[in-house]
Parts: sequence; C-alpha cells; structure tokens
Amino acid sequence: MKTEVKKLGTNVVEVNIEIEEKNAEKEYEKACKRIAQNVNIAGFRKGKAPRNIVEKYVGVDSIRREALDSMLPRVFTDIIKENQYELITEPTLMSFDFEKGKPCKVVAKFELRPEVKISAYKGLTVETEEYKNEDGALDKELEKLSDRYAEFVKVEGRKTTDKDVVMIDFEGSVGDELIKGGAAKNYMLDLANSTFIPGFAEQLVDKEVGKEFTIDVKFPEEYHDEKLKGADAKFKITINEIKEKKLPEINDEFAKKVGKFETLDELKADIQKYLDGTAKAENEKRSYEAIFGKILDNAEMEIHQEMVEREAEALIEEMKHRAKQRGQNIDEAIEKEGKDNVKKEMEKEALSRIKNSLVISKIAKEEKIQVTPQDIEAKLHEVARMYGVDQATMLKEMYKNVSLIQSMTQQIISEKVSRFILDNNTVKYKK
Repeated sequence: MKTEVKKLGTNVVEVNIEIEEKNAEKEYEKACKRIAQNVNIAGFRKGKAPRNIVEKYVGVDSIRREALDSMLPRVFTDIIKENQYELITEPTLMSFDFEKGKPCKVVAKFELRPEVKISAYKGLTVETEEYKNEDGALDKELEKLSDRYAEFVKVEGRKTTDKDVVMIDFEGSVGDELIKGGAAKNYMLDLANSTFIPGFAEQLVDKEVGKEFTIDVKFPEEYHDEKLKGADAKFKITINEIKEKKLPEINDEFAKKVGKFETLDELKADIQKYLDGTAKAENEKRSYEAIFGKILDNAEMEIHQEMVEREAEALIEEMKHRAKQRGQNIDEAIEKEGKDNVKKEMEKEALSRIKNSLVISKIAKEEKIQVTPQDIEAKLHEVARMYGVDQATMLKEMYKNVSLIQSMTQQIISEKVSRFILDNNTVKYKK
C-alpha cells in the first residue's frame, strides 16, 4: 500500500492511498461471495452463483462498495498507526477509483486532534471569592424542615388569607371554550406557594367558603400549550374549605420524627454537616473554575471552523431533545430568537467546550491519568444508584450503547483531572 499525505488546513490532512491490484481484487472477490450468501438468485442455491451472475444481479458498484466497507477500516487503522495520528472524528472517504485489473485508489480526509500547548497547569496561585453559609443558615434549614412536616387544620368563620391552604373546585375557559384539563374538584392549593398561572392564587385571597366567584387570568407567553400561550382566560372558583398551616414544635420529638435521631442536637449536627459539605463543594467548584480559567488563558491551540460547527450542531440537537421531553417546540423558539443568533451562541458554547475538552485531555496525557476497571465499576454503581436501577441492568445498557461507555470514561477522566488540578495548585480567598 502506498500513501501520500497532503495538509489541507489546520489539523486536517488528505491522504491519497493506493492499494495493490492483487489485494484489491482479493477484497472484491470476498465481497462478491458475501453478497452471494445473502441474495436469492433464480436457478442457484445461496452462495453458489458464479461471480459474473452475482455482478449482473446486484451490480459491480454495489460489490465495490461492499469491498471498500470491509477493507477501508483496516487500511485507515494502518495509516493512523503509521503516522501516529490522534483523530477527533472518523476518517471521511472523499473519492475512490476501483477498477478491475488496476490498483484501487482512495482519497480520504483525516481530522486530527488539535495540538495543545500549555505553559503551566500546576504550581499556580489564583484568587477567588470564598463561599460561606449565611448567618442563621442552620435555623433556616430547620424552618424548612418544620414546614415540610406542617399539619393543615380546618378553620371556619373567616375569609381566606394569603397564607392559607384551600380546597377548591375550579373550571377554566378561554372565550366560550372550556380548557382541556382546566377543571378539578376539591383541589388543594397552597396560596403562599402556588405554581398556578400568575395571578391565580392572589385572587383567591379574602374570599368566603361556599360562594362561587370568577377570576380573570392571562396565560404566560412561554406556556407549554400552544393554544393557551398569552391567552386571556376565566376561572369559576368555589372554595370548599380553608386550612391553616400548623408548624410542629422543634424539639427532640420532632428530631425523632424526621430521621434516625434521638435528640434535636443530633439533628442540628446532621444539618450542619450538610451545610459544611455544601460550602466545601461550592468552594472546590469556584477554586477549580479559577485555576482552570488561568490554565485555559495560557493554553495555545488552533481549532478549525468545521470542528466548531459540528459541535454546535450537536448542542442544538441536545437542546431540541431536552425541549421535546418538556413538550416544548424548540424550532419555534429558534425562529423567534433568530437562527443566526442561535447559531452564534451555540458556536461560542461549542468553542468553549472544545477548548475545555482538549486541555483536560492534554493534562491527562501529560500526567498519565487513566481510567481503571475499578473506576468504571465505581462510576457504574454511582449512575445505577442515581437512576434507581441495579448494577447488572446498567451494565447491559452500557454494552448496548457505546456512546454511554465513552461518556462515562470522559466523565471519569474529567473528574480525575479536576482533582489533580485542585491538589497541585493554590487558591487564596479574596478578603
């Protein structure tokens, strides 16, 4: 096999490949036999039709393509090894000349991982703001916990207040048409923490039990139902019952109710441990961002536009997938924002992602940071626990989905590099 390499631009090379006639012919013959095994040709048993009949039946071009599909992965692997290429994506077949009795000529494009130069990534000193839990954070957490265990006690003889929980019947309409799914009986609504349409809960204050009334509301412009976006609506309301929120007394008995605690002091210690852990995690995040930002500022790399555009397209597809899961129409949102504006924002995000990934890979390579079977097992256990499935089920999913394995591996490398960066640089908190 002969090869000739030509540089097309930043991190992209074109390789002209010439495969010897006898090797190309051998691959063609193998392809012909494979195809013969999978087609029904009248007058012949499967796999027994001669070559000239198979060529007439399926076409020479189809056989050539089958031969190339089988041969090129091995050819490309040899070229990658020989030139010690680090590819960022699969090689692209640009053209080929595959004629009987002649060497097979192939032109392929190889997109290489951009070379990264970092002046320093350890022994650095940076400054960042320190995260501290606010004064009274422990008491506020206790209040939140108390609120979760509140009881609702029925009250009579008064109108509603904005702190009440009410049991209501409601029926909504836009014009003369009832809203699909816009009615309910004896629905419980917390007026102080309503997630209903803006203005709905507020109009239920200072109302009497048993008397029907009507409120006017406007659906938000970003509402998930296309028919209701920005629509003016009316709701008929009847309040059936008013309840007051009764908070439990915060004492040893309360501590026993909320968890495996014998005393209030034990509960407080557990909350403080959580608060300390939160502060530590946030400070590590800030420290990493400050250090990595400095490393990134001093890193040199050339990234070609095609790579950025491909990553931007992947980001847009991710965004569309998430929107679809939420029942949103992302195409309309993109149209409204302006395709060019969205593309610019996505390309900016894509460039940032690419740079981060390349720098992390460079540090991992320099420090020989690798993924071990133990790392995979620990991550597998973590992800399985997160999704509430057993480890064996998660393992089956991994084997079925190669991208899941790649994603998990990249995540482990990223976490190891993050820890290396934090352990090998100094952070000072601003005063």
